[in-house]
Amino acid sequence: MIAEAPVKRRAVGVDLTVGTFQEHIAAFAELAQKRRSTYVCCVNAHMCVEAHRAADFAAIVNGAAFATADGMPLLRALNARHRLKQERVAGNDIMPALLAEAERQGLSVFLLGSTPEVLERIRARAGRELPRLRWAGMEAPPFKPFDAADAAATARRIEATGAHIVMVSLGCPKQERWMAAAHGHLNAVMLGLGGAFLLYAGVDTRAPKWMRDLSLEWLYRLALEPGRLWKRYLITNSWFLWLTLRDRWGGGL
Repeated sequence: MIAEAPVKRRAVGVDLTVGTFQEHIAAFAELAQKRRSTYVCCVNAHMCVEAHRAADFAAIVNGAAFATADGMPLLRALNARHRLKQERVAGNDIMPALLAEAERQGLSVFLLGSTPEVLERIRARAGRELPRLRWAGMEAPPFKPFDAADAAATARRIEATGAHIVMVSLGCPKQERWMAAAHGHLNAVMLGLGGAFLLYAGVDTRAPKWMRDLSLEWLYRLALEPGRLWKRYLITNSWFLWLTLRDRWGGGL
């Protein structure tokens, strides 16, 4: 079973979990039922670059029980290197699927991150679509750099709620650092979902499927927020391209 022995393959310096999308959802739910302390990283180009820049962050990502191929460019690199037909397991898809599975199995969910307004919009949508979903709680902490003491205190508060699943949206790399700090102290499945909160809440829109299939999701987002994202994408995408080429032709990272 993927829950007990997830299989990983390395691409662009990151150990990625392989398996179908539904196998991942089933594994998360199974571990949540057991309240097994587990964290999940949804890996894209930005996270790969952050892992390359900081060895301690790379250890966090590669130490996750599950590191899914969230971004299409990374997925293509994984499949090309290992001759796989791995499907995308993206945070934007995990969130609605796992919420639905949580309702079906009676698992309680805690949301950590974003803003109070976004959290309320998530609650409202889930209330319409998943009326029997159990909420363990929601918290939108103030925006500030990662702090280990704060992370420990937050983990204790969430543990006291008895949550089975903790969905985290604190931004990369903060959310991954938070989950790693909480691992072993918070008996729940923790998933770093980032922008999936905004999408589920209806604040953000998703690129059309044809753009996602062509690895152009970044271009769609850039068109929506050019002032904020142009520099990040110029640097990140260029760096990721170099890492991918080195991984493909230089014998791996």
